[in-house]
Amino acid sequence: MKINDVILRTVTKAVVFIILTLGVYLFFAGHHAPGGGFIGGLVLASGIVLLYLAYDIETVHKGMPFDFKKVAALGVLLATGTAVGSLFFDVPFLTQTHTYINVPIFGEMGFSTVTIFEAGVALTVVGVVVTIILSISEDE
Repeated sequence: MKINDVILRTVTKAVVFIILTLGVYLFFAGHHAPGGGFIGGLVLASGIVLLYLAYDIETVHKGMPFDFKKVAALGVLLATGTAVGSLFFDVPFLTQTHTYINVPIFGEMGFSTVTIFEAGVALTVVGVVVTIILSISEDE
């Protein structure tokens, strides 16, 4: 018997957009308010897991053809690369730097190496959480 999940799929289309937007907001709000790479990554992963619950794995993989193990590995490389990068400039491990960049539409914006580190943390969390959920779903 096929389950009729029209309501779940319809609500998921709207809710996933809201969840992913909240995840990005929490990621960028992490410097001045609660949030950052870890909680932003958890919220982003929850949106992806909701897609897997509402649709089947093959449908989601057509829209998002990512190997989440590689996403986690990229995140670890990004975070550790940022941490080790400070050693090349003869400063203490995990030292951050901050500068201002002139972006054409937005004007002058602050940029910090912590953002790169937090992006690595977020990618690692998303990759690990989705990989765990997919591994659990494959068990029979």
